[in-house]
Amino acid sequence: MSRGAKALIGALAFFGTGILLGLIFGSEGKNEAFKPQNEFKLDDWVDIKIAGIDLSINKAVLYLFLATVLTIGFMLYVANRMQARPNRVQTLVETLYTFMRDNIAGGNMDAKMAARWFSFVATLFLFIWFSNLLGYIPLPTNTEHTVNVFGAEIPSFAIYAATANLAVPLALTLMVWIMYTVEGFRAQGFIGYFKSLIPAGVTGAAAIPIFLIELISQFVRIISLSVRLFANILAGHLLILFMGGGLVVLLGLAALGVFTLPLAIAFYIFEVGLVATLQAFIFATLSSIYFGGAVAAHH
Repeated sequence: MSRGAKALIGALAFFGTGILLGLIFGSEGKNEAFKPQNEFKLDDWVDIKIAGIDLSINKAVLYLFLATVLTIGFMLYVANRMQARPNRVQTLVETLYTFMRDNIAGGNMDAKMAARWFSFVATLFLFIWFSNLLGYIPLPTNTEHTVNVFGAEIPSFAIYAATANLAVPLALTLMVWIMYTVEGFRAQGFIGYFKSLIPAGVTGAAAIPIFLIELISQFVRIISLSVRLFANILAGHLLILFMGGGLVVLLGLAALGVFTLPLAIAFYIFEVGLVATLQAFIFATLSSIYFGGAVAAHH
């Protein structure tokens, strides 16, 4: 039997199983009570409000804390555990360190700037990377749906990423934007920095609209850099949520899980294996490009 025939028989068996299960179990009707958006709702665990500022602790704070601990732990390991004869873990750490130093920072800034801002850019990369990866580890954070364990109501396991909350990427972006703008003022002066926004060779009346476009683009970076990270992580979690059972619950079609569950597993592997790292890399690389461009005579 040819490979194509085997694939066709497998596909027919797969869809036939789904149809058969649909005929057996039927449909329970739409579930109006299930609200997928509640998976991203932040319920306060510890209510803290100081001078009108909400500093309450919720699951987003927990994920940020865990990412911070992992980032600091990695840095301390790099600083204190290096050996003359590296083991496999040290080899992996050194490879990651070299990647951040030479590709992310060194590849987009001159030597002086890379030396000055490497630690900041590397911390950005690691913090976002750990935050993204933690978002795919089920933790008992779902307080809306609890499990009774020996009389105690324990939050059920769920996946959530702090970077899927726009406030986190936006805060990181504002920090990058302010720092590279200040660095540009420091390196070129107030007037010189704004002059550098005009590309080389643009003179006369054409310089005015080009300058305005470039000035607007500096502020648009705040939106593009933060939304890119937020949207990609949020979209990945939504795909996993819906394919992993959300559609089955919403539509009341148990047989639909035969088709959506394999997709959920594929999306999960794709997100963990590529997207989590790629988005951290893009954010850190663009930050490096902005730092490098801020001190250049012409962007």
